[in-house]
Amino acid sequence: MTGTSTRDRIVEAAAALLTQGGREAVSTRAVCAAAQVQAPAIYRFFGDKQGLLDAVARYGLEAYLSDKKSLEQTADPVNDLRRGWDLHIGFGLAQPAFYTLIYGDPRPGADSPAAAEASAILAALVRRVAQAGRLRVNEERAVQLVHSAGRGLTLTLIGMPPDRRDPELSTIARESVLATVTTGVPESGADTGPVSAAVALRATLPEATVLTANERALLADWLERIATAGTPVPASSGAGTRAAARGRPAVS
Repeated sequence: MTGTSTRDRIVEAAAALLTQGGREAVSTRAVCAAAQVQAPAIYRFFGDKQGLLDAVARYGLEAYLSDKKSLEQTADPVNDLRRGWDLHIGFGLAQPAFYTLIYGDPRPGADSPAAAEASAILAALVRRVAQAGRLRVNEERAVQLVHSAGRGLTLTLIGMPPDRRDPELSTIARESVLATVTTGVPESGADTGPVSAAVALRATLPEATVLTANERALLADWLERIATAGTPVPASSGAGTRAAARGRPAVS
């Protein structure tokens, strides 16, 4: 048996245990028994149990990432982002054991490799919206808001009995988030506003070959300040939202 096939057998055994009994079922002893290997094999291939869980998460995410990467780009980047949201929610509800493994136990200051790969795809979708001049906020804030809202909603839906899930909840949440971070389709020649313009120019800076690296860095800093300081804050928002608009976390 080759090393690669043994590794795959361990991952598949752990994935089956996860699907059947949740994370608690994925013990080293159970995985070894199911994969017919000795415990040292797990440490040789994955380093430790967390390394094994990361490999299982990536295994469970493969079909989702393949679908997300294969989403054909359209002329409307906001609608492409909308389709990405739907795909994310759909994956969570179809594969709740894998989803909770990836997103249900966050590590302070770090994403799992699987979550990081999914986040990179989301960032690329948001970058296209920014380049089209249709972001109300800077890219980082848009990615964080879309990601946190989508993750929170999915975990909420997973925790609900299927017959009690509101089928419209995801649509309502999605459109609320998109209304917060994106603008409508700008009319020809219309002023998109300083924030959207700054975010759009910031997103295209890597392509601005007429500027030196230092000039691009300086301009990027100025544009980021405009985009962050100019983020619209709803009039009814409290201190937490105002603090966030200034780029600082609210004190809870």
